[in-house]
Amino acid sequence: MNSVTESGHDSRRAALERWLLSIASQHQLDLSTLATASSDASFRRYFRLDAGTGTAVVMDAPPAQEDCGPFLHVTKLLADAGLNVPAILAENREEGFLLLSDLGRDTFYQAVQAGLDDSRLQSMYRGALGALVGMQQASTQGLQAFDAQRLLEELTVFPQWYAQKHCRVELNEAEQSTLSDTFGMLVADNASQPRVLVHRDFHSPNLMVGVSDDAPGIIDYQDALAGPITYDIASLVMDARTTWEEPQQLDWAIRYWEMARAQGLPVGEDFASFHRAYEWMGLQRNLRILGVFARLSHRDGKHHYLDHIPRVSTYVRQVAGRYNAFRPLLRILDKLENRQVATGYTF
Repeated sequence: MNSVTESGHDSRRAALERWLLSIASQHQLDLSTLATASSDASFRRYFRLDAGTGTAVVMDAPPAQEDCGPFLHVTKLLADAGLNVPAILAENREEGFLLLSDLGRDTFYQAVQAGLDDSRLQSMYRGALGALVGMQQASTQGLQAFDAQRLLEELTVFPQWYAQKHCRVELNEAEQSTLSDTFGMLVADNASQPRVLVHRDFHSPNLMVGVSDDAPGIIDYQDALAGPITYDIASLVMDARTTWEEPQQLDWAIRYWEMARAQGLPVGEDFASFHRAYEWMGLQRNLRILGVFARLSHRDGKHHYLDHIPRVSTYVRQVAGRYNAFRPLLRILDKLENRQVATGYTF
C-alpha cells in the first residue's frame, strides 16, 4: 500500500467505529451500515452510513499525514459564500475523524461516464460555472498565497517524475534550460493575475450532482489557496479525468467569463486576452499533473492514474502548439513521448 499498512488501516477503522459509537445516538447513526465510500490521491478515506432518515459521510484523515484544520476552515469560507458544501455534523480532530452531511453518491465524472443527454450535461455545467463564480467571491481570509514561488515549486514534478522516472529520459543541458525558461514564462504570467479563492481541483470528480443543477455539491477543497483567477476554469474545461474538445472548452469558458464579468470579478473586458491567460494557466497545471500522475503510479502504486496521461498530454499539446513561445517545449515533449517505455502491471 502507499500510505498506511493494512494493520494501520485496521486500527484506524477500529478507532473510527469507537468514535462513531460515542455519537451514534445523537446523530441516529446505524454503524452496521458503515461502508467504504471512496479514497483519494492523499491519505484520506471516506465512509458512508445510515443516519436517521438519510445518510452521512465520515472522513478518515490520519493526523500524522493529514490536518483536518484546512478542510474545516475552507468549509466555512465556502458555506458563508452560499456554496453547497458538506455540513460538519461532528468532529474529532485529535484522531482525524469528521462526520459530514452527504451531498450524494454521484460525481459529475460518474454521471458523464454513465451517459447524459447534452441538455442535462449543459445544465449541470452551467450550474458548476455559476458555483465557480460564487466561489471566487468568497473570502480568502487565512488562505496561503498561490504565489510565484509555489507555482514554480509545483512544476518540479514534471522533469523529476514524468521525464526522468516515467519516460526514462535524461534531459540535456539545453533542454533543461528550455524547461526553465518555459516555466519562468508561465509562472510570471500566472502569478500576475488577480487572486481569488482557488479550489485547485475544480473538475468533474469533485463536483457532486445536486438536487438542483444550480447548486452542485463541491468537495475536496482542503488545499484551497488565494491564487490566479484563471486556475479553476482551466481545471474545469481541461478536465484531467474527462476529455472535452476545444469547442466545448471554449463554450464553457465564454459562459464563465460572461458570468464573472456580470458579478464584477476581474476577468478583463477582452475575451481573447482572457482565453490566452487561462490556456497558459492550463498548460502550467497540466505539466504539473503529468508529473503528479507519474508520481502517484511509480511512488505510490496507484497505477490507474497512468490511464489519464494521454488526455493530459493532449491538453498540453493543444496549448503548446498554439503559441510560438512554447514550440521548444513541444520538441521536448516529442522526445519524451517517442521514447516512453510502456510498463505493464498485473493485478
